[in-house]
Amino acid sequence: MKPEEEAAARDRVVDDVVADGLSVLFCGINPGLMSAATGHHFARPGNRFWPVLQRSGFTPRLLKPSEQRELLTYGLGITNVVARATARADELSAEELREGGRLLRAKTELLRPRWLAVVGVTAYRTAFGERKARIGPQESLIGETRIWVLPNPSGLNAHWTTESMAAEFGRLRAAAEASV
Repeated sequence: MKPEEEAAARDRVVDDVVADGLSVLFCGINPGLMSAATGHHFARPGNRFWPVLQRSGFTPRLLKPSEQRELLTYGLGITNVVARATARADELSAEELREGGRLLRAKTELLRPRWLAVVGVTAYRTAFGERKARIGPQESLIGETRIWVLPNPSGLNAHWTTESMAAEFGRLRAAAEASV
């Protein structure tokens, strides 16, 4: 993809991959420019979301971003806290994240997934006003939906390896399977 194509994608929105009653609704912070340019979530090659989904057992094979709608067949979906695309998540204001949290709460109440899995603890803290939140299951609920905060799969998140992320995603998968 050419740099000018990616730059032209700034502020675009990537459509949600959602349905009623999902097992897990994964929630990114916001789309990156490559995701917005392609229309596919977690599309940047260095992003570890798709490999981690497979390694954690959520999907039986490594899906490509262009196959994102296949997630629905596994009871999974994808949305974002903030809809507009940016080059980096740190371009979002705290107010945008809080407003995104309000909209995400409403979307979750409407769709009623069993679990909402937010990837990115810092964004979750801001969006939901949970300043002490940590990675893992949260005490808060949205309706009957449980919340799990996962590490951000961006290649920029060097604190987590693909293997340690897959283990945390796997903990969520086990909890989701147990709650069926």
